[in-house]
Amino acid sequence: MDEASLDAFLGKAINDLGAALSAVLVSLGDSLGYYRALAAARLTPAELAERTATNERYAREWLGNQAAGGYVEYEPDSGRYFLNAEQRACLADPAGPVDLPGAYEIVRDLFHVRDRALENFRTGAGMEWGEHHSCLFHGVERFFRAGYHLNLLSGWLPACNGLVGKLERGARAADVGCGHGASTILMARAYPKSEFVGIDYHPASIETARRRAREAAVDNVYFEVADATSYSDRDFDFIAFFDCLHDMADPVSAARHACEALKPHGHCMVVEPMAGDSVEANLNPVGRVYYGASALICVPVSLAKRGPALGAQAGEGRMRKVLVDGGGFKRFRRAAETPFNLVFEARP
Repeated sequence: MDEASLDAFLGKAINDLGAALSAVLVSLGDSLGYYRALAAARLTPAELAERTATNERYAREWLGNQAAGGYVEYEPDSGRYFLNAEQRACLADPAGPVDLPGAYEIVRDLFHVRDRALENFRTGAGMEWGEHHSCLFHGVERFFRAGYHLNLLSGWLPACNGLVGKLERGARAADVGCGHGASTILMARAYPKSEFVGIDYHPASIETARRRAREAAVDNVYFEVADATSYSDRDFDFIAFFDCLHDMADPVSAARHACEALKPHGHCMVVEPMAGDSVEANLNPVGRVYYGASALICVPVSLAKRGPALGAQAGEGRMRKVLVDGGGFKRFRRAAETPFNLVFEARP
């Protein structure tokens, strides 16, 4: 055994162990308002506890953990803690580029399903989306909403040739697998002359989406409970799948149904996790996150109905086969990408 290699591996493992132990503390800090308070002022543990109506001894330990992990800054001379600009953007700003506490709500769910996952690994069984803890649904909404706010209107929609003009003039659009409707409502607010329908097979998510739309006072959007192959509306100008096609029990039929529901010159946009077409292309930090989520969320959802279990790391090659070879789309291209996303445009 090489001692230097052993030390290097243990260094990685200790870092991962610290991150795992800190996951609950990130969620607690978000719920208790610690990040928001530290974004507003430099505080001692006692001051943080006073501002958030919490216990100083617990706050002190939380701050030590967060400072050691680089999530909070510490001033030894004053004994105060604070968030720098980058930390504020990712931890205390719901409209920031990444909503990290939202991601940790996803992690929170994964410990809830641990015993079920153990059995699934042994038997090959699946687990429906609706069987997860509700924190998963809220975490997914928060984490992905940040990416939509950053990219959807400014980059992804304009990357689909001629689509923005149609939406500005007035178009019919569907958001399939809409969840809590974050993407649907964002588009509906941006394009008031167009009509949007959010479609999801999970009734509780649709109820939340309807409530979000009422709160946003958006009247050109509605939501319906249906799966990706059973919605009955036709003649859409635009159909979108945001981070959901790879989860589905029958992604080929979902793609074919969308192709048939579009107008002849319509657009289908498919947003998927960033992934290469080979294992080695995905052996990186982003791939690690997505393989983890895939093993515990994406693959079980598909296997619950004996689906193909494409997984979060489906990649462009498999998406092309789903949309073109199986779904019947004639044109397919990568329209845009981010470090976390692949964005495909498919045309009938």
